[in-house]
Amino acid sequence: MSKEVLLANKDSLLEQYSKRHSKSKKPFLLTKKERKTLGIGRDEGRASVRNVRIADGKVRLVLNQIKGKSIQEAFAIVKNTPKAASAPIFRLLKSAEANAVNNNGLDSDFLYVAEATATQGPTLKRVMPKARGSADRIKKRSSHITLVVREKSES
Repeated sequence: MSKEVLLANKDSLLEQYSKRHSKSKKPFLLTKKERKTLGIGRDEGRASVRNVRIADGKVRLVLNQIKGKSIQEAFAIVKNTPKAASAPIFRLLKSAEANAVNNNGLDSDFLYVAEATATQGPTLKRVMPKARGSADRIKKRSSHITLVVREKSES
């Protein structure tokens, strides 16, 4: 679709985008050009990292502590949490904040952690020798982490 057609049908497209499919519960998909023209995603900063060599359950422990918190409070929590997942989450939080401020012109004083997810990444399968010639499987798990920061309304 051309830019003019997109802008003419903006209200109907935004209404359709906000609806979810009745069976799959997935949102209506738009192309990158359509999202950019309609301004979808301009109110957030998003950052993700893939294949972090920490199990997703361990990452979720730290992410659940910072969901819904202001960006300054989230930095303080992550910095003082003695978990291995704190270091990549701290870098990811800085990246999401920078994306929101530099790419979308949001004010960093009003940012908060809107979404924080960790999903399972690929598992490396290794073998460890055991007694009497047998062996055990070792699963070295990894995760994909996504953070979304949004600007709180000033009301």
